Order: sequence, then structure tokens, then C-alpha cells
Amino acid sequence: MFDHASPLPSLPGVGFKSRHFADLMDDPAPVGWLEIHAENYMGDGGRPLAQLRALAERFPISVHGVGLSIGGPEPLDPDHLARLKHLVGWLSPASFSEHLAWSTHEGVFLNDLLPLPYTDATLARVCEHVEQVQEALGRQMLLENPSSYLAFAESTWEEPAFLSEVARRTGCRLLLDVNNVFVSATNLGYAPQAYIDAFPLDRVGEIHLGGHDEDHDDHGAPLLIDSHGREVADPVWALLDRVLYRGGVRPLLIEWDTDVPDWPVLRAEALRAAGALARVPA
Repeated sequence: MFDHASPLPSLPGVGFKSRHFADLMDDPAPVGWLEIHAENYMGDGGRPLAQLRALAERFPISVHGVGLSIGGPEPLDPDHLARLKHLVGWLSPASFSEHLAWSTHEGVFLNDLLPLPYTDATLARVCEHVEQVQEALGRQMLLENPSSYLAFAESTWEEPAFLSEVARRTGCRLLLDVNNVFVSATNLGYAPQAYIDAFPLDRVGEIHLGGHDEDHDDHGAPLLIDSHGREVADPVWALLDRVLYRGGVRPLLIEWDTDVPDWPVLRAEALRAAGALARVPA
């Protein structure tokens, strides 16, 4: 049996980047926790692990995976899972999460998070993989909703219902990425508010926010790219308010993974997140 409670505090967190190490160690306010990407810390030593060990003495750490290929048709890579187990074992993070996506084919890592058709067969495969990860790690994981740029004609489940059923069958919790909701809704032509209203917010253990880039498709329609390379857009902050009002406060992460800014810029985003959490009625 594994723990079903996330010990992350319901405070703002940020994705850790090494250029911010000294700033975080000197004065981290208002940041209450940090996220790392698992695959960056699967080596045997060096500066990254030394920094991580120092940070783990001061902050709860959330480990976010990007390479397990939870939705892939092939079995999970046992070597990758073993390295992840080793990292989680010595670090003892507050939480571990992965994406509802696939990223490998015939042993080749595709360096992208690719979409899935929401069918009964996909549901069974995702549940099997989630259960395998949880058994290997000895802990409950969180599964994140994707950002989407297309929909599959064969899908028979709506995404919120699909994620809810995965959580029900496996006992996992969910990671709600609000920017992903906004990006997918814009790209696929549905209302992001309706998605939030249908989402099983009682299963959410962590919320993510990030920036996106604006473009247009070949027909001139708006196309949003989940880039994590700029400030969170105002409509995403507004959607977050709806999530928090309906579901209550949760650990809230600011993701900024490309074109990483100086610490004062990222800190300002974390301060805005703290304000959003503070506005939620008790």
C-alpha cells in the first residue's frame, strides 16, 4: 500500500533552474516548494545532484517525469523506470507526476509529448502503466492533462472523464495544468470553462501554470503553442480563479522552461500565484 496524500504545501512553487540556485538559497519568498524534471537528475553525481541535495534540505521537491511514455503502446522501459525508482528512493520527494501522453516508439525517444485517442483500449493501457509505475515507486503518482493540437475521430471518451476513470481505477491523483486546458480549448474549439466544470477537481493534487505562444494554423485560425517560455497569460489566470473557486487551494506551480528569465521576473509570477491562492475563500 502506498501513501495517497500529497504533502506538498498549498503554496506557490517554481520549476527549478540552476541559474536561480543562489537566489532561492538566499531569499526564496514567496516560493514554498520546487519542481524538477526527473530525467535531468538520473546521473550519478556532479553539480546538478549537489544542488538538488542542498535544495531538498530546505524545500519540498516535486519530481515531474517527461520520458516514461505512459500512454505508449509498448511496455514501459524497465531501465528508465529503474533509474526513476533510484532517484525517488534517495530523494524521497513530496510527489511524482507524469503526462497523459506517449513519447517512445520501438526504443526511440521522440523528445515530444504526443496525443492519444481516448478509447477503451487506451484507457486499459494507461491504467496498466500507471499501476506499474506506482508499484515500482511504492507511491501514488499524479497524471497530467496534455496540451492538444488535434483530436482523434475514434475517441469515445471526453478527456476529463477519461482522466477521472484512470484515477478511479488506479488510485492515482491528477495534475491539472490550467494553461494546457486553455491551449487545448483554443486549438480544438471548445470552452475552457466547460472543461474545468467537468474535471474531477477532488482528484487534483497539484496545479500547473505556464506561458504559451500565439500563432495561426494553415487556415488562419488561432493556434496556441504550449511553450513554457513567457509569463502566464491573463485568460489563464482568470481560468485559474475558476479552478480555485470550485476546487479550493492546491500546490500551484509556475513553469518556465525556455527563455528562462532572471529571478525577479520568475519571482513576480510566483507572487501573482500567491495572490490568486490568497483570494480563495476559506
